[in-house]
Amino acid sequence: MTKRTTAVEVAGPHESRGDHGDDRERTERGDRTMRHFTIHHDGVTIPVSRGGRGRPLVLCPGLNSTQADLHELTELLRHDHDVVTFDLRGHGLASAADRYSFEAFLSDLVAVMAELERLDLPSAPLLVGYSLGADLAVRYASEHPDTVAGLVLIDGANPVPEPFITEADAAAFLTLWEKLATQQESLRGTARQVLLTAQEILDLNVEIDVVRSGILHRYRKIDRPISMIMSTSMAGDSGEEPAPRLNQNWRAGVERLVREQPHIAAFWLDADHQLAFTHAPEIAEIIRSNKAQSAKPTP
Repeated sequence: MTKRTTAVEVAGPHESRGDHGDDRERTERGDRTMRHFTIHHDGVTIPVSRGGRGRPLVLCPGLNSTQADLHELTELLRHDHDVVTFDLRGHGLASAADRYSFEAFLSDLVAVMAELERLDLPSAPLLVGYSLGADLAVRYASEHPDTVAGLVLIDGANPVPEPFITEADAAAFLTLWEKLATQQESLRGTARQVLLTAQEILDLNVEIDVVRSGILHRYRKIDRPISMIMSTSMAGDSGEEPAPRLNQNWRAGVERLVREQPHIAAFWLDADHQLAFTHAPEIAEIIRSNKAQSAKPTP
């Protein structure tokens, strides 16, 4: 379950937008202007929010997370970044979809980036992705390297040596996500809803394992600065299986990547996979201080 905040529950209406519509919905926030619009593609509606000042930055949520969940991190980054954030299909204020797959979610990110290109940003944006959003960012950057200034990957896009979901663990994870789906029922109709079923979440995690098994060659295609902000206890710190095994596998994946790509900076936070919600100030400071673009990997 993600840490919930309430400050963004009413972020304002989203202006419906066609392929060439104007950015008309604006909400003044001090000396910053919030803009809200929607993108229609592939039969789904994607809500987009833009605000802040400074260099462009696109923040891509992950599976089971929404732009409302990432509100604290987003607001911190907006002090010195022009931040664009959005909801993936079936999440938050985005519409439901007929299919939830890695390629389908990737098409949502591609549609957002294409719209930003049409808006003629002053420079290519820094692409920040959390969890699944990190994997989407790597795939996107490997196919469109000239459209991003760099990548910041938060607890995702990890070339782990072993799959996250094994046949032995699948039933336990399905039960976990069934409980999560039940809890999500109270959020239906809000900016934090997730419409995917437990089985769809399980299937996506299995697919993500396949994506990560071949992600090293994607990194080789990216010639932009890359930073990873990773949790030390991705699966929690209970000490009971499978958490220790999963945490060891998580660290081994990053170490494997940095050995092959030593220019990638890795930052470790003493946290679990919820770090984007529980450690937003630390993450924002790494990004805002330019550490994410210049520091050397941590041991």
